[in-house]
Amino acid sequence: MVQGLLWDLATVDSRGFSSVERVVVTHNLAPSRWSCPDTLASRCRSIENAHQKGFGANHNAAFSQCATIWFAVLNPDIRVSSDVFSRLIAQASADDAVLAPALLDPDTGEAAPNRGLLTPWEVLRRRLPGWKPAGAPAWLPGAFLLIRAEAFRQIGGFDERYFLYAEDFDLCARLRLAGWKLRYVPEVQVSHAAQRASHVRWRYLRWHLQSLWRLWSSRAFWRYRALLRDEARRARA
Repeated sequence: MVQGLLWDLATVDSRGFSSVERVVVTHNLAPSRWSCPDTLASRCRSIENAHQKGFGANHNAAFSQCATIWFAVLNPDIRVSSDVFSRLIAQASADDAVLAPALLDPDTGEAAPNRGLLTPWEVLRRRLPGWKPAGAPAWLPGAFLLIRAEAFRQIGGFDERYFLYAEDFDLCARLRLAGWKLRYVPEVQVSHAAQRASHVRWRYLRWHLQSLWRLWSSRAFWRYRALLRDEARRARA
């Protein structure tokens, strides 16, 4: 999957439209067989972990190698067909900390639904008949995030106590609490072949549950919940 994403980035770059200044590939378990396409070779960097690290720790390490205004977090199961980075940035306002495209299921072509506040009830409700997604997203999924470096640095990046899952919600919550905004740009689209390992593998399910418990025990979650309620109350007034 990493190789496919790199070829996508190289193909876009070869058209003369790419805004990518650096690509950082992290080998979290063991070195994998991949090659950086010629058009990206001078901009590719590789991180090889001696020990497995969590999602947030890996992206914090990648961020330390970048000096650009924007920093992209991409899962290897993302595929792109255009310079989505420039298209997203063109929609940004000065107080936007995170920009995110629509994530399309490659089999159905449907966009992933908006995420509401990540409560126990919301987690359960998603699996019930008649569930309707939030009108506006309360957070943006970590499969593809374009993050303003200034904002990311201000809040200290991802919380590395989350090994996997919920670190994207926590990041979005802390950015909103720091006065930044999130922007979902549905007209910009990428393909996302979501793996959903926690649905079928016990280790991933354990990580998922541990992360949710940490999140619901955190001060950031309860402060963000209060912020969203205040915003909803003002919108109704």
